[in-house]
Amino acid sequence: MHGHAIGAGFQLALACDLRIVADDVQLAMRETSLGLVPDLAGTHPLVRLVGYSRALEICLTGRAVGAREAVDCGLASLSVPLAELDEATRDLADAVLANPPAAVLELKRLLRAAESSTPEQQQYAERTTQARLLSALTAR
Repeated sequence: MHGHAIGAGFQLALACDLRIVADDVQLAMRETSLGLVPDLAGTHPLVRLVGYSRALEICLTGRAVGAREAVDCGLASLSVPLAELDEATRDLADAVLANPPAAVLELKRLLRAAESSTPEQQQYAERTTQARLLSALTAR
């Protein structure tokens, strides 16, 4: 992402699993200043990523979150100079695509479940997933 992502643009970015921002990025939720609320399912990932208090502050003030803060609070994985954004994005995509698709899909599922699972439930999910993936690998 680079430039301004305000309201819907910010919420669209929050729907992504991975986010890289250029050093010029400005993320903001300004709906409240218009007498509205964010309404594109962005509030759930925002709270999950930054916590209730910071999400509330970002939405109530409508202030812009810059690149450094976006990385520091978990809204982005990486900040790069604008001139390096395309290359950094390609490098990340290449690294993800280098993995077997089944492992990527299962990892995403496990990490999502970890947010609400007990340690015991998560360990069971990891073991059963690993067994399924190992069975598929040995069946080849």
